[in-house]
Amino acid sequence: MSFAEFQSSHLLLGIALALCFNQVSSTTNETDILALLTFKAGITRDPFGVLDSWNNSIGFCQWYGVTCGRRHRRVTVLDLSSQGLSGSISPYIGNLSFLRQIWLHNNSLDHEIPAQVGQLHRLRYLQLDNNSLVGEIPKNISGCLDLVSLLLQGNQLTGEIPGELGSLSKLRELALSVNNLIGSVPSSIGNLSSLEILFLAGNNLGGSIPQALGHLTNLQGINLERNRLSGTIPSSLLNLSSLATLIIGGNRIVGTLPASIGLKLLVLEYLSVYENQLEGPIPSSISNCTKLEVLQLSSNKFSGKVPSFENLRKLHWLVIFDNKLGSGKPGDLSFLCSLTNSTELWELTIQMNEFGGVLPKCIGNLSAALTLFSVRENQISGEIPKEIGNFVNLEILSMSINPLSGVIPSDLGNLRNLAGLLLSDNNLGGTIPSFWGNLTKLITIDLNGNNFHGQIPSHLSNCRSLDLLDLSRNNLSGAIPPELIGLSSLAIILDLSRNHLTGVLPTEVGNLRTLTALDISDNLLVGEIPGSLGDCIGLTSLRMAGNFFHGSIPQSIRSLGGIEELDISRNNLSGVFKNATGTSIIGNNELCGGLPEFHLPNCISKSSKRRTINIVILSVSVVFGVLGIALILAFIYLCWLKKKVNEPISSSMDDSRPSVSYRTLLNATNGFASTNLIGVGSFGSVYRGILEDNGTVVAVKVLDLVRHGALKSFMVECEALRNIKHRNLLKILTICSGSDYQGNDFKALVYQFMDNGSLERWLHPNATLSHHNELLEKLNFIRRINIAIDIAYVLDYLHHQCHIPIVHCDLKPSNILLDAEMVAHVGDFGLAKFLLGSSLDTVANQMSSLGLRGTIGYAPPGNLSTFYYNDMSSTFFWMISTTNLICTMIKMCDRICHGI
Repeated sequence: MSFAEFQSSHLLLGIALALCFNQVSSTTNETDILALLTFKAGITRDPFGVLDSWNNSIGFCQWYGVTCGRRHRRVTVLDLSSQGLSGSISPYIGNLSFLRQIWLHNNSLDHEIPAQVGQLHRLRYLQLDNNSLVGEIPKNISGCLDLVSLLLQGNQLTGEIPGELGSLSKLRELALSVNNLIGSVPSSIGNLSSLEILFLAGNNLGGSIPQALGHLTNLQGINLERNRLSGTIPSSLLNLSSLATLIIGGNRIVGTLPASIGLKLLVLEYLSVYENQLEGPIPSSISNCTKLEVLQLSSNKFSGKVPSFENLRKLHWLVIFDNKLGSGKPGDLSFLCSLTNSTELWELTIQMNEFGGVLPKCIGNLSAALTLFSVRENQISGEIPKEIGNFVNLEILSMSINPLSGVIPSDLGNLRNLAGLLLSDNNLGGTIPSFWGNLTKLITIDLNGNNFHGQIPSHLSNCRSLDLLDLSRNNLSGAIPPELIGLSSLAIILDLSRNHLTGVLPTEVGNLRTLTALDISDNLLVGEIPGSLGDCIGLTSLRMAGNFFHGSIPQSIRSLGGIEELDISRNNLSGVFKNATGTSIIGNNELCGGLPEFHLPNCISKSSKRRTINIVILSVSVVFGVLGIALILAFIYLCWLKKKVNEPISSSMDDSRPSVSYRTLLNATNGFASTNLIGVGSFGSVYRGILEDNGTVVAVKVLDLVRHGALKSFMVECEALRNIKHRNLLKILTICSGSDYQGNDFKALVYQFMDNGSLERWLHPNATLSHHNELLEKLNFIRRINIAIDIAYVLDYLHHQCHIPIVHCDLKPSNILLDAEMVAHVGDFGLAKFLLGSSLDTVANQMSSLGLRGTIGYAPPGNLSTFYYNDMSSTFFWMISTTNLICTMIKMCDRICHGI
């Protein structure tokens, strides 16, 4: 035993003896001193040293975070919030009998909430939110009859909400959101006559919303989203005349939105019922809620004509997408004219409905503050109104998948703040306007599936922030502008396929070093493939099929180490290949040599050509030999993606994704043996396995479907990983979605195995001192920097370069995996959030839950920078804690932080 351990154990023994001795004199402040010291003994980590002052050098009333009353000099306030403390809350906190306020929120405290808290009869504020507390909520908290605020959200609490809490008649705030609570919402909560705030979101609560909540006449805010609540909206809620916030989205609520809601809840500011099963019309009485700022009705079954919103002058956010609104006929969009009074409107999303007719010209009178306008996937016809050019602050314009026709109005050149222009799958024609080159903030342009003709304007190269450009499936002609294909900002997709482009592929293509996918297939391009293509080291997909390229494949192609799909078929290329099973040579009549299976003629045996061919054999055969199997898998995977891109995630996961059986994974992991267990997470366990058919070593993440949020985690991770590709992302190989031998649901994700495990293992090894030093030596300064750079790259990709901006939301050392070469890969996207929905077009389909993630309470919609910061702050935490190079980290992540 070390001296420190000896000293600590004797301190605890001394405290315990002193407490026993002083039980008869508990009215003295000695009881408080001993209770505080016992609390300190339960803290295992104090990174800022705030408890260092808790010693006999000064009076305990001067200790950090401690406040005493003037009269009795007893502890009345304990405030140690946001200090990074780890450990448990000592049961002896119950001896601080004069305590009125406990502020321990935003720490890392674990273990259970001690039942002795219920002895604190003077307690008014108990704030333990945003910790890692477990166990059940103590029922005897009901003994704290003076309690005004009980905030326990953001922990890992289990069990049911105690009905005894209904006796806290003075309680004004009850927040239990983001835990693992089960059962129903107790009707006894209806007895809390002083209650103003009730937040129970993000649990696993079932049953119906109690009618008794209608008794809470002082209630101002209700948030019950993301539970399993069913039944209808209680009519008694309409009695709550003070109600300003009503959030019940993400449940299983049926029925209709009460017709008189706007006649009863006159001070309503925030109404969110997204992702339920509500049907019928949107009540016309909504227009009476003159203070309404947010109206979120998306992903329900609302139908019929949308009423007038002429009185909603304070409306910021109108989200009614993914319903059955409209009739597909003229007049469906007349309600847009009523929004001209909403001078503070920021976001208007009505996509994925049945709206027909043309866009009325009155939309030009909508708020100049509008930043998002999406009418995607409706039946809107006619031309794009030139009046849209009045939206000078517009950042996203999404009108894809409609029968819109005509040309692009020149007035759209006024949209100088536009970042996303999404007009795919319409009947638009004419030429691509050159004035778009003046819209220098453009990040995404998607015009695929229209009738645009003429040349690609070189002025688009002025859009220096452009990272996705899709002009495929049009009638474009002429040469590819060198200035455009050399635009180094392009990092996601450059798709010029299925046009009539001529000329050569400019050598400037080599500037696309970070581009992920390049598709120039099915055009009329000629000449040789430029050697500069080998500089595009970020490519995972390269499609050049169906052109007239000739000559040899350049040696530089071997530099494309991350390539997963390569299609150069139907050209006039020459050269040799080695792997017949993984290579297609269709249409390349000048190929020679190679395996007999190709039935190609022998190459000319001139010494100069032999040397060239040997080089090609050495480079190309290695690339294609290694990637043969990967190409087949990638081809199957991409075919599946194309087929399923517009289908719901459930079908894309369960029916069409290449999958393995439960039996296969059972055998691969030796019956999910504990000896193969390599990690346990929030939603399941990870096993090492070896697949029988090919001997591949894999990591199998088995979801614990009993855990609340596990199924959603599975769906989110599948959705995230099927939409993104990056060399520093953990690669998902396949999934298993079925049942085990007992008939229980079984879901698992199969990943590429990472030989060196997680970064957590290297930073905090649970091993002998010698092994610890060995790991630290291997994780040297250079490797730490390289790992940091890898993660910076992937965050930059997720935040700024994805077609769908994604926030990981759970970035930490245990989710950073290291391969055999110590290259970092980010994994575990179960808590990831799509900032603009399942695609850039389905904008805001998850923004409601995003806006309340973390701090539970009212937050203005659209404020998404918090989530970028969450990814960044966690990244900085582990990088700085291991290298102490704050300036270096800031420089490396400068590109990520830019614009946040």
